Amino acid sequence: MTPELAESLGLKKASGALVSEPQLNSPAAKASIVSGDVITSVDGNPVADARELARRIGTLAPGTTVKLGLIHLGEEKTASITLGTLPAERQAANQQTEHPSGDSEIPKLGLTLSVDNHSGEQGNGVVVTAVDPNGIAADHGFQVGDVILDVGGKVVSKPADVTKQLADARKEGKHALLFRVKSGEGTRFVALPLGSA
Repeated sequence: MTPELAESLGLKKASGALVSEPQLNSPAAKASIVSGDVITSVDGNPVADARELARRIGTLAPGTTVKLGLIHLGEEKTASITLGTLPAERQAANQQTEHPSGDSEIPKLGLTLSVDNHSGEQGNGVVVTAVDPNGIAADHGFQVGDVILDVGGKVVSKPADVTKQLADARKEGKHALLFRVKSGEGTRFVALPLGSA
């Protein structure tokens, strides 16, 4: 939410998460939340922006009912919604994260990954094919086209390798996992927190 957007929507301050479009048949759509609404709070706690909203909702289990404070056509309203499961998470649960295209989603990190076909060799990394702008990975500078070379010190050659390293790190009680990432600017190390991954 920028000051310009806030002004154009008649808001007193530039905070909250602007709804661009509710997903069809989603809990938000069923609660009559529409494009242009601004979500300002979750269960009475103010929301600064879309990332904070995503983090708050991400910590709650599907089936939980929450009260959203929102501004609809300049008027303050509240809406009670029962949280569902993200389509990506449903598909991941049903197909163990494998997609027909060969891409794999890791919803908790906000990454979609694919085998690096440019090299034609195994063990040369996993390509980032999509980044959720509200995910942990986006917060840490991941971009489409980045190549993850190794995770936790182990070379990765397919998305399942990344998933395994995440699972192993959680079992070991680690709070962060080190990724070695190749991008247009060169190779860098990124430590991703595992709190909600």
